[in-house]
This record gives sequence, C-alpha cells and structure tokens, in this order.
Amino acid sequence: MSHPLTRVLTLLELLQSHARLTGAELADRLDTDVRTVRRYMSHLRELGIPVEAERGRHGGYRLARGYRMPPLVLTNDEALAVVLGLLAAERLGMSTAAPASAGALAKIERVLPHATREPLAAMREALSFTANAVIGQAPGTGVLLALAQASRASTTVGISHRSWRQEQTERDIDPYGVVFHTGRWYAVGHDHLRDSLRTFRIDRIASVAPRADSFTAPDGFDPVAHLTSTLAQGPYRWQVEVTIHGPLDEIARRLPRSAVTLTAQPAGVLMHARADRLDGMAHLLASLEWPFTIHHPDELRQALKDLAAQLTAAAQRRPEEPSR
Repeated sequence: MSHPLTRVLTLLELLQSHARLTGAELADRLDTDVRTVRRYMSHLRELGIPVEAERGRHGGYRLARGYRMPPLVLTNDEALAVVLGLLAAERLGMSTAAPASAGALAKIERVLPHATREPLAAMREALSFTANAVIGQAPGTGVLLALAQASRASTTVGISHRSWRQEQTERDIDPYGVVFHTGRWYAVGHDHLRDSLRTFRIDRIASVAPRADSFTAPDGFDPVAHLTSTLAQGPYRWQVEVTIHGPLDEIARRLPRSAVTLTAQPAGVLMHARADRLDGMAHLLASLEWPFTIHHPDELRQALKDLAAQLTAAAQRRPEEPSR
C-alpha cells in the first residue's frame, strides 16, 4: 500500500465501516504515521467529504452524521450477507408494509458487477428453508421506527389503534419494548387509557405521535417474557396443568415459549398451557424424555391413552407378505 491515493481511498473505506477511529488506529491500519493520516484527512476534506475530528485523549475521526457516500460498495461477502439477511427477514415475516425488502434486493442486484450478481441470483433460486414461510401482518415502517425510538428514549407516545373488533381508539402508551414474534410485530408497555400493562399489535396502529412526557420502565421488565406469557394465556378451550419431572433449562428448550409458561417447583417444572385440542397436547408431552404428572384436565389422560393405543397398533403392524 505504497501509493498515497491507495491509502486515501483505504482511509475513506475505514471511515465508512467504523463509527470512529483514532489517529493511531488509522496509522496502524495504513502502515504509516499519525502526521500522514492528518494529511490524508485534509485531502478528503478538499474532495468535499465531511470528516469530523474529535480532540482529546479519546478523540478520533469519523464521517459527519447523516453523510452518505455514493455509490455503496460491497464486497462479495458483504453482498451475500445482505441478501441472505433480506431473504431470511422475508421468510420470517419481518418485512414492513412497504415492499422494502424486494426493493432493496432489486437495487443491490442492479448495481452489482456481473461476476457477483450471477452467484447471488443463483443463491436466491437455490436457497431453501426447512420452515414454512410465515405470512405476517406487516406494520408501517414509520410506525415501527417511531415506537422503537420512543422505547429507547423512554418517551410516551400517542397512538391511533384499531382493535380486533375494528374499534378505533386514541390512547397514550409508554412503550417498554418492541417484539417480533411468529410473523407479527408487537409493542409492549403501559396503556394510560386502561392504566395497565398491555400488548398491541403494531400492524393495528395507524399512527404514532410523540408526547412531552417520559417514563421509567419497571426494573427487570422483559418484553419478550411478558408477550409470550400473555399469548400462552389466550382464549383456548382447555387449561392444562402438568408437572414435568426434569430440569427447567432443558425443558424450556424443548417447549415453545409462545404456548406454555414454566415454573420451577420442588417436584419438577410446573407447566401451564392452553390448548384447543388435547390430542396435540398429548403428542407434545409424549415427545419429552422426562416423566410427567397430569393435574388437569382429566380428559388429557384419555388423549394420552388414545395416543398410546395408536402407537402400540403401529408397533405391532407388520408389512403384508407378497402373495404367491
């Protein structure tokens, strides 16, 4: 890297890929000294590139906030990482209301050189997922970002919300967190209208307006744990209570967090769940490697017996011998 122009271009690439670097760090990466780095910075400023310098012991260099360097240059590995991320987001149902993912993919493919574009196109066509695609309810990009910013800044917001009964309300909430779960986006926080902790599907929020008030989230509050616990207690037909005689951590890894709540007990792990069908719950329990005790409902015992009879019959069934 002996040519000065090469070093200046490398310096620009380093500034684009790092939030801040000290003069010593830049000198080390460019294999030069700090004085030369300062001269290269002057060259960049002469080209109209806004480089900011922070003085002091912990100072350094960075590009001005909001500055965008056209064109965007990606290495093959970086382009692959972006494409895979967009494809995975589409598969998980994480896209927003605007067709942002498709547009981003199209733009990336349009500007890439042929040698890179063809392998990435092949990846898109050849890539398969073991899980089925999730068809989620996409929220508006502005609404999603506004809730995320309010959550980080601990700022109250006003929302226009439509319930599942199509009832429209205006209310203020303190968003403790934003959660993506099984194809849908949720906002979890304190609802001023109901004066209680509530969960809102973000695709049902039409608009978000900032308020002057701020809030403090409860200590140790976990938006994910609250959301999954709330969804597990939905309006199902059967309330299931079973003690699983095994370790909590391993049981938690085997059971879907959205369907059950687990509590450590002296005799094992107490599982609470709701279910529309008990045969599905019987299959779930039978898939575990630990013994369990059913507390209720009693109908679950019969569902397990029916499953056991089906398995016994399958084990005893033999292939028919070919006729002679």
